[in-house]
Amino acid sequence: MLKNQVVLVTEKGEPIGLAEKMLAHQEGLLHLAFSVMIYRETAEGREYLLQQRALSKYHSGGLWTNTCCSHPMQGEAFEAAATRRLFEELGIETQLEFEMGDLFCYRAELDNNLIEHELDQIILCKVDDVVLNPNPDEVMSWRWWPQRELALEMQSSPERFTAWFTQVVDKVERQLPH
Repeated sequence: MLKNQVVLVTEKGEPIGLAEKMLAHQEGLLHLAFSVMIYRETAEGREYLLQQRALSKYHSGGLWTNTCCSHPMQGEAFEAAATRRLFEELGIETQLEFEMGDLFCYRAELDNNLIEHELDQIILCKVDDVVLNPNPDEVMSWRWWPQRELALEMQSSPERFTAWFTQVVDKVERQLPH
């Protein structure tokens, strides 16, 4: 399978075919995706590693989102896809330990007349720290965002974040201990 194809699925996650990535986003076809959230626990509380998408991305450019999100290739395990994309987007070479979070379905109208319709697997990863070397074609900026500050920013300026991000954060917060 080529990198520009996505795996089409039913709402139960059963693969039903492949589609070119742009076509899937133009027609709003349900496809498989994943959202990685790297976090760390500090003396001040939990922090999330977020990225600001490059302005040149085909949608949602300049918006803040979870650490990494993408689509697995046909037959590719989520862990392998997450490792691949963390390297391609953020230059993370460290082998990370992943924990599978919730799987959820969402549909959102995006900029550039595109539709995101995904069955999205959340992937959690706790670290003490991680070395980044972001790809400027993918990532405009990144930062460790304290949990409380993030909650306030999402409430006061939701337009600064991607369409799927609030759902990812909500599900991550429910899964992680308080």
